[in-house]
Amino acid sequence: MARRRWPAWRGVLARSAWLALLALLPWWLGLPLLLALTAVVTLLQHRLADEHIALIRCALRWGLPGVLFALQRALGGDAFAWGAALLGALAGYTLLAGLDAWLDRGQHRVPAAAPSAEWPELAMAPIGPAAEIIELQPPAWQVAADGLLDPLGGRVAYRDGAYLFESGGCIDGAGAPAAFSPGGRWFAAHLRNGRGVLLWDRLRGRQHRLRGWRLGGWYRGQPWLVRRDDDMPLALSAVLGDDDVEEA
Repeated sequence: MARRRWPAWRGVLARSAWLALLALLPWWLGLPLLLALTAVVTLLQHRLADEHIALIRCALRWGLPGVLFALQRALGGDAFAWGAALLGALAGYTLLAGLDAWLDRGQHRVPAAAPSAEWPELAMAPIGPAAEIIELQPPAWQVAADGLLDPLGGRVAYRDGAYLFESGGCIDGAGAPAAFSPGGRWFAAHLRNGRGVLLWDRLRGRQHRLRGWRLGGWYRGQPWLVRRDDDMPLALSAVLGDDDVEEA
């Protein structure tokens, strides 16, 4: 374990010996020596090895207290001498901090930020999700007086305002015009009073009787509704959330 600690102790002893040497020398010898080291590391920075630069910087940091101690000893060691030494320490370490920052100027550069978009590009950029063009497939209305063919198999009979499905199911209170969605999941019919539409989700077994609405068409197998011919079509989910709906 003594061998492992020896390099650290050797560094401490070397720094202490350097400090003591400058403290024993006259200040007018130690100060020019520190100034010479400063000039060397400043002018020959790109020619010196990194280890040599680190050694000189360490010598400046540890040598300054020794020179200041020699200065106060030369001034008589009184309060004025110690005050001058403290002022010298403040000025000296401030200069050393500036020297360290100058020597490290190329090692801590912040990477340049990516160029931001100009305001015309931001103004023309689309906001929100991409727009989608919705093209409705018109419903194929059929008169159910003679029965209908079920896209899912079998036939549908119409008797006394009721639709009877061979596959199972009965829809009453509906008029004769009826239509199926392209996949056959939805069944639509006019209400008997002609003032609304009846929708039956055959997959979930849900019926919706929507007064004042008309079937505008199908989109992706789902019904879209309108109140008048010139109105914008709305999906069934929007109608169920915003309007008076009577569910059977």
